[in-house]
Amino acid sequence: MGLRPRRGAGGDRAGPGSDPGEGRGDAFTTPPAGTAPGPLWQSEAAGGSLGALDALAVAGDVVLVSGDPLVGRDIVTGKEVWSRKEVAVPGAKLLVSGGTLYLASAQYDGDVVGLDPATGKETWRSRLGGERYAQPRTLAADDRHVYVLAGVLEKDLSVKDNVIAALDIASGKVVWQERRDAGTEEYGIVAAAVGRHLVYTDLRENVTVRDTATGRQVWTKKIGTSNHRRLAFHEDLVIVPDTHRLRAFALGDGRERWSLAADETYVWFRDPAVLDGVLYVADSSRSLWAVNPATGREIWRNDDLAELSTPWQYTKVGDTLYGATELDPKGGVHAFDARDGRLRWTYNDGTKSSEKWYVVPSGKRLAALHGKRLTALPAV
Repeated sequence: MGLRPRRGAGGDRAGPGSDPGEGRGDAFTTPPAGTAPGPLWQSEAAGGSLGALDALAVAGDVVLVSGDPLVGRDIVTGKEVWSRKEVAVPGAKLLVSGGTLYLASAQYDGDVVGLDPATGKETWRSRLGGERYAQPRTLAADDRHVYVLAGVLEKDLSVKDNVIAALDIASGKVVWQERRDAGTEEYGIVAAAVGRHLVYTDLRENVTVRDTATGRQVWTKKIGTSNHRRLAFHEDLVIVPDTHRLRAFALGDGRERWSLAADETYVWFRDPAVLDGVLYVADSSRSLWAVNPATGREIWRNDDLAELSTPWQYTKVGDTLYGATELDPKGGVHAFDARDGRLRWTYNDGTKSSEKWYVVPSGKRLAALHGKRLTALPAV
């Protein structure tokens, strides 16, 4: 079916932004159409991604990969800036907020720690509450709180229930903790803090919103399938993939604002992302969509990707949309023209690892993770 035409504006275009490597060899040449750029540098990553949603992060000019040891590398040179053993649990979510990397303690002592991404040194620590809780896991953070999930320890040290809690960044103290319904799983939680709302989905087919100040449940809603993938947000909306539909709910009251259906009921949507006012999402028929996130109206669609693996994670620099694929065969990092969805190039490291790809930006550079290989690419 090919490229479908643009049918409306979804937001302003963004420039490449500030580059931490400004002045350090950042003049890159745009390759010919269909030709991927060569790596700026490559290095081995300690532990691979282990399937985590957030296994790769950039803070300032330091790139981080979840693993043991946890290593910070200079995004421009690839050189190791710092390395620390036994600070990150396997598959740790790299949650960077306000210049701090928040992690569950790898000592399994119930603490949550904060590290300076530039140096790897500990700058913050908090405990959820004595020995009442099993190892907490970080969910989200904003400028006031770190939000965690932890199991409630019974007298026999078993865990039947769990709580969501907010830790005060200034004091490290517990601001609130709310026990979740009996039987809800500790895993499969995807969360984000957006304004005064903590939003999360779980394996019991729920979308739930809590007040970040009090922990009070604002609303919860059933969806048609378990969502343990990414959520997307636009202004006062949370956008959730629900099998063959994308559904947008108002954060304040849970009302459904719009719903967008795939062409066939057997086609399901994958992980969405809103970047510069446009919603990007691939579906299981290997089409890539651009959608106005305020209305659910299609802007363009690329149906020419049948022979390729489609993205599950996105970032954008200037007018180029970069997508990291979940499967490696005929995948890797795709570069699309964000204005019409046309594929410009695909980079693959040739390792044939079965692990998913990740891509995050840093000014005019991209950090790409695939299994145990970390690659820096020019954002061209």
